[in-house]
Amino acid sequence: MAERNRTAKTTAPTPARAEDARYGRWRLQIFGVTWLVYAAFYFSRNAFAAAKVGILDDPSSSLTQAVLGNLDALYLAAYAAGQFFWGALADRFGPRAVVTGGLLMSAVAALLMGLAPALALFAPLMVVQGLAQSTGWASLCKNMASFFSVRERGRVLGFWSTNYAFGGLVAAPFTGWWAYSVFDHWSAAFYAGAAVVLAALLVFLLLQRNRPEDVGLPPIEEHRASTAAPAPPDAGPADPADQASGAPAAAVPRPRPPADDGPAPPHRPGVRGALAGAVRNRMVLMLGLSYFLLKPARYAILLWGPVIVAQRIPQASNLEAVVIPVAFGAAGLAAPIAIGYVSDRLLGARRIPSTVLSLGLLVVALALFEPLTASGSIPVMVAVLALIGLAAYAADTMISCTAAVDFGTSERAGSSAGFINGCGSIGAILGGLLPGYFGSGVLFHGFAAAALLSGLVLLPWWNKMPEAD
Repeated sequence: MAERNRTAKTTAPTPARAEDARYGRWRLQIFGVTWLVYAAFYFSRNAFAAAKVGILDDPSSSLTQAVLGNLDALYLAAYAAGQFFWGALADRFGPRAVVTGGLLMSAVAALLMGLAPALALFAPLMVVQGLAQSTGWASLCKNMASFFSVRERGRVLGFWSTNYAFGGLVAAPFTGWWAYSVFDHWSAAFYAGAAVVLAALLVFLLLQRNRPEDVGLPPIEEHRASTAAPAPPDAGPADPADQASGAPAAAVPRPRPPADDGPAPPHRPGVRGALAGAVRNRMVLMLGLSYFLLKPARYAILLWGPVIVAQRIPQASNLEAVVIPVAFGAAGLAAPIAIGYVSDRLLGARRIPSTVLSLGLLVVALALFEPLTASGSIPVMVAVLALIGLAAYAADTMISCTAAVDFGTSERAGSSAGFINGCGSIGAILGGLLPGYFGSGVLFHGFAAAALLSGLVLLPWWNKMPEAD
């Protein structure tokens, strides 16, 4: 009996290991839930892109390509405006409240766009959809920053940022398939997108939490410090939150801040104060300017890819025109992973060098789009779009996510990511508007010049390192 007791004591998990195990489970859960939710946003966002080719072919529709471009610009203006304050609200009230409201708004707007008896009603619904979509990125970046430390964010957020590449990859073909292969009407694209968003909302409500403290765990940097150093001999009394969860007591008692879902603690800045703090950060300003110059190219292909393909390859069917731009998103799946690894492992957590190199590759790919696709070859179009996607998504994810939360720090991750993405979204307005008025030759050469300026803005900050949280 004594021998069994000694064995049990030696094999029992230590408090540090128990906390590590709980942290690991929650980190995996938060990663999965937030990844899924942001990818789901794209199904209601890209429903309009899939519906465009059907709307332009619909004899009952009087909407021209220019009018569709104006609607995209209206959506993107609302999206840009939302970015500037949703991130600050996520800092104050927590991502859970902000993202829940955004998912619900997005699903309702998409349903109404499919049900609307007149296409003229698209204008106010596009504004609602833009505001709803802008709740996602900054809020969920903050959610991830609360569970992952600076030293690992390059790799972790690189994998996590595949969410928007995946969303852009599958959303338009998925909604387009329902519209043109199942129901043979463009309105079905909106119904399919709304259904996916509502399913994601249910998962989010069940499985998401704002911070480690909400589940009785210490802040991420405190946890990293405690696991790196041996626990003191006198561990102190057990923490009630850990006891309630069934986990062994933590090595050192830690006060638990109130959950984000309740009233904001007094020390948290308001929306104006949070944005002011972001604007005073010069690195955040430079990232915002760079992102403003980068974003038009990605959004032009994201929102107008099917139309661009149909014009460059006239023999392609509507469904083929929707599917071919998948190459752009497919390459975007690999790009964030690759740039995150390079930034963390090869460049010592420096975010700017990998971003500038990606922007250089993007300049070349955009400048060559027109001559390379002049033949109307589908394989060539696929290859060129894949190259553009690889470079654009690599730079995009580093600026808008990893560098945004690193240089903003965890405390202001939402505000900094929101400000940077707001600047980028102002540029994205051009990506949605200009394809309605200009041909691909003018567009892609203009986007190449903008990407070149984006890289030059960041070049002086080549060796800039993020501060610790």
